[in-house]
This record gives sequence, structure tokens and C-alpha cells, in this order.
Amino acid sequence: MSIWFDEKGKFFTDVISKEAIPVIIQTLTHRVQGCIYVRPGQRFKDEINQSELFIAITEATIFEHTGKELYRCDFLALNRDQIIWMLPQDQLQNKTKTEKGGGL
Repeated sequence: MSIWFDEKGKFFTDVISKEAIPVIIQTLTHRVQGCIYVRPGQRFKDEINQSELFIAITEATIFEHTGKELYRCDFLALNRDQIIWMLPQDQLQNKTKTEKGGGL
């Protein structure tokens, strides 16, 4: 890995740091759980709205509509056109909370 500095002391590297965000993704036919990666300080929405055809997902588990697990893999390239919705897992609320007033 190479590191270089500009005249103001800011440093640059060849490595792009990203933060893993566990997500649940609903496609046209399946549900996927895994992690997407966002640069520090960048919004989740900015990452999913990029113009690339595929979004990278790591530690992926693919489920059929009944909830039965079909596949697990370390890496999945998912076509963005197939995504119906995507939810960061830290935003997931259990059913008990939503029944007590409000929620999703």
C-alpha cells in the first residue's frame, strides 16, 4: 500500500475505506441478507443510487418467498434493477414495537 501527502499534510492511499452495513434486500423473487459497503461520511442512499448495474453484497444469504434458505455465499453481485426495497438491519423494528404504536 502506498501513502502520499499533499502540501497541507492530507494523506492519500490506494485503499478506499468503507464501512460494512448489514442489510435486508427484497428482490422481485427473493429476499437477501448480507452487507453492503459505504464510504465513511457517505449516506446509505448515495451508495444504493450509484449508476453501476450491480451492487456488491458480502456474507450473503438468499431466501425464497417462504423464508426457506436457498444459498449462502461470501460475495454476491446483485442487479440493482431487481431490488424492490432495501433496509439497513439496524433500522429493523420487531413486531412488538410496531403493535404498541407506530413504526413501519
